[in-house]
Amino acid sequence: MVYSPLDQFKIAPLISLQFAGIDLSITNFLLVSLLTLFVIQSFVFLIKEPITNSFFVIPSGWQNLIEKIYALVTQLLSDIITTGSEKYFPFMSVLFMFILSNNLIGMVPYSFTTTSHITLTFFLSFSIFVAMNVIGFQRHGLHLFSLFLPANTGFFLALLLVPIELISYIAKPISLGVRLFINLMAGHSLLKVIVGFSWNMLLVENLKGIVFVFPLLILVLLMGLELGVAVIQAYVFITLTCIYLNDSEALH
Repeated sequence: MVYSPLDQFKIAPLISLQFAGIDLSITNFLLVSLLTLFVIQSFVFLIKEPITNSFFVIPSGWQNLIEKIYALVTQLLSDIITTGSEKYFPFMSVLFMFILSNNLIGMVPYSFTTTSHITLTFFLSFSIFVAMNVIGFQRHGLHLFSLFLPANTGFFLALLLVPIELISYIAKPISLGVRLFINLMAGHSLLKVIVGFSWNMLLVENLKGIVFVFPLLILVLLMGLELGVAVIQAYVFITLTCIYLNDSEALH
């Protein structure tokens, strides 16, 4: 039973397991994460022809959806990353589908939204931050530090700009993870508050309870808004990831 809007974000153990003093319990967080991976696998593999194990020449509805996602990611990579964008396509397409699937699964009543937890969003953003630094050092070596010092900058101005650029650079993984976490958590909290309010008012044992059907209509509008937020936040996450990777590739 959920007694407050914030209870929907609690990580609860479904099957308790202890091994050598280590908690290996199966939680709702793990269950939804595995469900997300299954959804992604189903999208890609279950729409193939069973005999040739390839996509249909005349695409079905699900195959059209996959191709649209691939085209969106490909266009985004080619527009933002100026050199070597093709090699990032597998990672970016899976990242987009993973975040989007988690966001959409969280819209199902009594489900669990993994992307509303900063542990997951910060893990994704910090992993990307480490990867972009590794890529930058592999391609440019110590010249990567030129990101912190714009060209034709005087000595005294550099004393001011370098700390600012360094703080801005370190803040990238924090802002990337917190943005996704805050938007998903705020939207789901608002939906839960309105659902609880509307349901309690409908239980009023007189005709006045009919008036509180209007909050349910507002809830339908908010569901549409939250659905848009789920898609937009996945798109924003991979867009910013492309921008950060372009900085490592081209030192812009």
